[in-house]
Parts: sequence; C-alpha cells; structure tokens
Amino acid sequence: MPSGDHVPMAVRYEDVRALLASPASSRNLRLPGLPRFVSGVGIDDDPDALINQDPPEHTRYRRIMQGTFTPRQIEPWRPRIAAIARKLLDGLGDRFDVVQGYALRLPAHVICEMLGVPMDHYEQFVQWTDMFLTTSTATEQARYESYNDFMAYAAELVAQHRLSPGEDLIDLLIQARDSGDRLSEGELVNTVFSLITAGYETTASMIARGVFRLLLHPNQWDELVADPALTATAVEEILRFDGPPASAFMRRITEDTDLPSGSLSAGTVVMPNLNAANHDPQAFPEPSRFDIHRFTEHPPNPHVAFGYGPHRCLAASLARVELTEAIRALVTRRPALRLTASPESVTWTDGLVLRPVALHVTSGAAGA
Repeated sequence: MPSGDHVPMAVRYEDVRALLASPASSRNLRLPGLPRFVSGVGIDDDPDALINQDPPEHTRYRRIMQGTFTPRQIEPWRPRIAAIARKLLDGLGDRFDVVQGYALRLPAHVICEMLGVPMDHYEQFVQWTDMFLTTSTATEQARYESYNDFMAYAAELVAQHRLSPGEDLIDLLIQARDSGDRLSEGELVNTVFSLITAGYETTASMIARGVFRLLLHPNQWDELVADPALTATAVEEILRFDGPPASAFMRRITEDTDLPSGSLSAGTVVMPNLNAANHDPQAFPEPSRFDIHRFTEHPPNPHVAFGYGPHRCLAASLARVELTEAIRALVTRRPALRLTASPESVTWTDGLVLRPVALHVTSGAAGA
C-alpha cells in the first residue's frame, strides 16, 4: 500500500464478488495495528462515513438514503447534465484540453447545482479534493488539515440548508427518513463530503479516461459519431476497461472465510482489486480488447466498476448519466475529435484517482 503496509489482494472476478458480498467482510479498519492504505488520516478513519460502516448501522444508513439516488430520482437531471455538457463544449475552441476544459468542469458544475453549492466555491473544493486524494506527494499534516477544512465546509453547507431549505440534493438528504429515522448530523456531513469527492474527481477521471480510451480506437469513436445511441453501452465497456479506482477500500475478515480461490483467516486485511476482476478472462473473454459492443452483442457478466454487495456505489446511477451525457455531447458536437500528440506522451496523475493530467485534442469546427 502507499503507506508501506502489505496486504493480500483479491484479483479474480469470482473472488472479488465473494469477498465483497461476504458478511465476514468488514469495513471497520479502525482497530489498532491494522494495515493502512495511506499514512496519516485517510478514507478509512471516519466512523460516520457510509463506506466505513457494517450492519446494522450500514443497513440503516443505506435504507434511509436509498430513495435519493434511484434511477427514477436521477433521470430528471439528464437534460440539465446534457445542457451543461453542450454549453461547456460550445465555449471551447477547436483545440482544447479535454481534462481541464471539460472532464473536470462538467462534474463540478453538476455537483454544485445538485448540492446547491455556489460555483465560486469550485476552486476551493477542487484544492481540498486534490489534496485529500493524493497518496504520495502530500504530507500527513497537509492531508489532515485539508480533510478537516473540507469537513468543516460540508458542515457549513448542511447548516445553511437547514436555515434556508430548498429543493436540491442536500435538502433531500436532510428530509430523507425511514419510519421516522433520519441521518445524524455526522452522517449528513459525511454524505455531502463523499458526494463532492466522488461526484467531482472520480467522475472527472472516468470522463477523461473514457475519452482517451475511445480516441485510441478511432473506428469505435466513429461508430459512436454515426450512432450516438450506442453511447450507453459504450459507457459500460469504459467502466469495465478503465473503471473507477474503488479498489482503495480494503476489507477486514472477521471470521475464517473460504473464497473460490482459497481461504482467508480471521483478522486478515485484504484488498479487492475491482479493475483486475473486470479484466479476468474467465469472466470477460479477451479482457484486454476494448469493444463498445461487448455489452450488447454477447452480454457478459456484469462488471464490478461500482463494487458489489452491500457497499455497491450508492450514486452509480448519477455517475452513469454523467459519463453517458459527457461522451454523447462530444460525439455529437465534436465528431472529428482527435489527439494532437502521441498517446505515449500523455502524463498521468499519481494519486488515488488515476487520470491524464492533460489531454490535448483538435476537433475542427464545433457542431451545430
């Protein structure tokens, strides 16, 4: 791990799914002496965070929030997300950086609107997110301070929405309840923090990596240009091939457990590698072949880009809509999009979220 600790890693598709679904797979990594992902404060430390809870606390937390992120709740946002994507592209010239000009800005605009966050705060939470998701360059103290500042900001947002209720996502979370049970203040703040972090940088990295992957396969890009209706299934292959970096969420085994490939003893901390699972040839034939038709012609096993089991990504529907509309806007408004430099010259970030630092492209005249 970036901390220097060593843990075994589950890489096969069936092992990863069995591990993530097992009731003996705990997200409580706060016991003394356990391996850590990073040194200093990290994702695993906050007991109020949904990703760090086990049943029955986790079951209750998910039950209260489950109605907020259903496809039915997210789908009405699709036209607005598509409109933001078109507006951003129309403001760019024929040559631009997909990462800075589009991939980072689209999810930032979307999450700001959904949470009722002023866009003039965008640069600040970008800095906090970048600092907190760094695994190698930031000092422990800098990451700790960034985390505290970020959480204080999230708490302030919740307080503002309590004083002046509206109809955005924070208001829905404040109102969410199950049989009278509501989220605690700490749970609300953590949810807002997680939505900003995952809703911004993780989605941005998926857009950047997805565009890069498609431009490495110009024939498939041209197929999308000819038939934008293919975008939704192309996105599933992007998620399988270049999925989100959710493998950072280790598990502690609470009792001796048998996986398809072997046994894990109680007390073991193990890393499920979702991207490795999505490239398991037993689950996905020719896994190193990128194919936007993979999930239409011969539907394979479902990918695990959003995880599996009780902790499967709560906001998967939102991520899918954003990624789909981001790609759809590009193929319809910038159909001639191509890289301006060799793929080998593209540099990549080195933090928890891996994406191109920049992706310079040319697109000819913008579409009508």
